Amino acid sequence: MFILVILLPAMLVGKHFFAKPNENWLHIKEYLLLDILSNTLVLMAMTGILTTAIGVSLAWLITVYQFPLRNFFKWALILPLAIPPFIGAYTYHGILNYTGVIQSTLRNQFDVQVEQKYFDIMNIGGAIFIFTIFLYPYMYVITKSFLENQSSSIIENARILGGNSIEIFFRIILPISRAAIIGGVSIIALEVINDYGVVKYFGIQTFITAIFQTWAGMSDLDSAFKLAGTLMVVVILLLLFEKFARGRKRYSYSTSKIRPIIPKKLTKSKAMLASGYCAVIFCLAFLIPFAQLFLWMVMTYDKIVTVEFFGLIKNSFFVAAISAVIIVIVGVIIANYTRIYQGIYAKVISKVTVIGYSIPGAVIAISVLSIFVALDNYLLSVFNYFQMDPLIIFRTSIIMLITAYVIRFLTVGYNSIESGFEKIGNSFTEASKTLGVSTIGTFFKVDVPMVKGAIFGGFILVFIDILKELPLTMLLQPFNFFTLATRAFRYANDEMVSEAASASLIIIFISGICIYFFHKISEKGSEK
Repeated sequence: MFILVILLPAMLVGKHFFAKPNENWLHIKEYLLLDILSNTLVLMAMTGILTTAIGVSLAWLITVYQFPLRNFFKWALILPLAIPPFIGAYTYHGILNYTGVIQSTLRNQFDVQVEQKYFDIMNIGGAIFIFTIFLYPYMYVITKSFLENQSSSIIENARILGGNSIEIFFRIILPISRAAIIGGVSIIALEVINDYGVVKYFGIQTFITAIFQTWAGMSDLDSAFKLAGTLMVVVILLLLFEKFARGRKRYSYSTSKIRPIIPKKLTKSKAMLASGYCAVIFCLAFLIPFAQLFLWMVMTYDKIVTVEFFGLIKNSFFVAAISAVIIVIVGVIIANYTRIYQGIYAKVISKVTVIGYSIPGAVIAISVLSIFVALDNYLLSVFNYFQMDPLIIFRTSIIMLITAYVIRFLTVGYNSIESGFEKIGNSFTEASKTLGVSTIGTFFKVDVPMVKGAIFGGFILVFIDILKELPLTMLLQPFNFFTLATRAFRYANDEMVSEAASASLIIIFISGICIYFFHKISEKGSEK
């Protein structure tokens, strides 16, 4: 049943994609589709290149070298994940525009008038900058985790053979990290494809904005489905490219005695450069936007933090917590099943489970809405048949939004839980069954306690993603139901950026705490 729910969006998109086109779709196809595709591909490609350069270089520095503040930067460089890109977008626009702190200081303190075009980030270049500095942590975390599990003998042997740091990085580290890098690029590309807040605020036409406009603005669900189908083709090509780029190369150890990489202490000048590089990235991606948001919050605190504001916090916590719990429960069931049963059916289930994250939020939204509208129409016919007062149940309930969250983010929770089950293997489970404990008893008494760290880690990751989610929430939220993310976006979109700061800071604060705990859990897991 879970698998059918995950596949439903793709099945609906496929059904409508091949239906007869209407006039709106013919117009979009002839005049707009090429620009939409071009903008989407440019954003994906440039963000992928830049996040790779930043994320891999930071992971290399943190893993291989010892320098001042290394232990702080090790986890602090993950913190930009706490800032949703759309919040970063309106924050940087506020910093750089005519009335922002930079231009105001130059005019008032130094009597310097600047050319506006040099401070304009409301374009595709500005969007690439925003995506890069707020999404690079995906690449950093994935690559750092990979390098921390490598044997120090690889680097030591390269040094003995006369290789310097730059040669080792390009000739050894990059080739063996190819799978991790490609995986990171794929995740970042999917995040860029799924973004609505940044491109809408900057006025850039992409597939997601086109789907929103076609569906909400033109009430044309058929054309929205066709755009969604075209976007799914792009996603499928991206996933095929990922598989091709990974290739068949695998790197494994020739001995069971693996010594982890011991960070090498840098000389004073190089250590300062390394610390400075990490500090610049940290300031750009977290400290500067956080400071600006804090100043705005102080300015608008009195009129924003009301009873309604606490309602936003409650709504955000409620949907994120309920959805995360459901996802963790489903993830544990599926991961445990695929671990115990190794047949083809189990492999198919494990592959299908991870499809949801590759489906953009807007695609899931229109599919889920179509399903629940059909359910409501069926119930209306039942009410009419029995001459009962008709009720619209599903399309106005929060169930629709939670269902979309489960489809979209099941992959995030499942991957964390699956990795936990892979570490414990089947030996403890088999030993428990040998002692006469039932399968269910073994599951609750042996399996779940051993993977509780992975379960908690999966819950945290899902909770953070849902707390920051914008496209799904905006499209499927019930009437008069708002979250911190949707309210912050509405304020920013109405040019009330200062008023958006309080909701944004709550998101960042909660996400930052969750990221810190996740880092601690990951550190404990790597020490075992």
